[in-house]
Amino acid sequence: MIARKNTSFIGIMYFAGHHLIWLGLYMGLITVLYKVAGWTKLSIPWLPVSLIGTAVAFYLGFKSSQSYDRTWEARKIWGAIVNSSRSWGSLVNAYISNSNQTPAEIHAIKSRLIYRHIGWLYTLREQLLVPTPWEHVSLKGQFGKVNVQRREKFGVGLFTDYLTERQKRRYFADVEQLNGAVNKATQIIRIQAQDLAAQEENGNLAVLKHIEMQKILNCFYDEQGKAERIKRFPFPRQYANMSFIFTCIFIFLLPFGIVGEFAKLGGFSVWLTIPVGMLAGWIYIVMELVGDYSENPFEGLSTDIPMLSMCRTIEIDLLQMLGETEIPAPIQAKHDILL
Repeated sequence: MIARKNTSFIGIMYFAGHHLIWLGLYMGLITVLYKVAGWTKLSIPWLPVSLIGTAVAFYLGFKSSQSYDRTWEARKIWGAIVNSSRSWGSLVNAYISNSNQTPAEIHAIKSRLIYRHIGWLYTLREQLLVPTPWEHVSLKGQFGKVNVQRREKFGVGLFTDYLTERQKRRYFADVEQLNGAVNKATQIIRIQAQDLAAQEENGNLAVLKHIEMQKILNCFYDEQGKAERIKRFPFPRQYANMSFIFTCIFIFLLPFGIVGEFAKLGGFSVWLTIPVGMLAGWIYIVMELVGDYSENPFEGLSTDIPMLSMCRTIEIDLLQMLGETEIPAPIQAKHDILL
């Protein structure tokens, strides 16, 4: 998530500035062929080009809207995880009790249930960041390398040391036995459910309270499934790919449509084809890229939702519910990027 009000000029150029280079070369080539080489038949009427441009603009608007919906749904899912996690911590604190056990023993049980949940949060985040074949970091060739570099310089690579060794020992004590599990986050919740059942058998948790806490675990399963649905089901490729193809067609036709219009103005006006064509083509490319990078909110790039920040927020809240004093600091934005 970009954590500033306005995107900087340098950020815009890093994101899409390199497209201005080939746009300038292409617009310049058509203009030179028209003006210098005298290939005036290159010009085509502007009306069909404008119709194509209008259609492409509507299509890109649809794609951007649907891509934003995926990002916003991902944010709502993690918002629900935050709320349910606070409920979990509150119920663990309030419901786990037994007069036959010492306060230290009860506190150890509460700590185990809360530490394990924090481990589930970080495990779920790591699972959602595993690249899928349709994401940008999985592209072949130079395009994939560029996005891997973006992931490291302006994505999850900025936040690699977010847990200390002490935190890892606390939160992932049960994860070691899950090395063969395909979905570790799912199995962590299973262990939580088994632990609750054991607490009921030991007299530390009443039946009705057990049922209420199990409902919270079921909510975690629901939200995990919703997040995995977004991660594992891509934005339909027929929509995503065709918008790219339509944009390429429009940019290809653009200089043929505007070079003749500027030539009608006489003098050096024909050379305005280059800057105007560059600007118009670049706008369409940026609209395509914004929608393209918003499709996958769990990709590990700067366009992601801030899962790590929300995990740390939950961690702080739950540790304070336990009465602990050694509280980790909130995740801060780096280079105006919060993940």
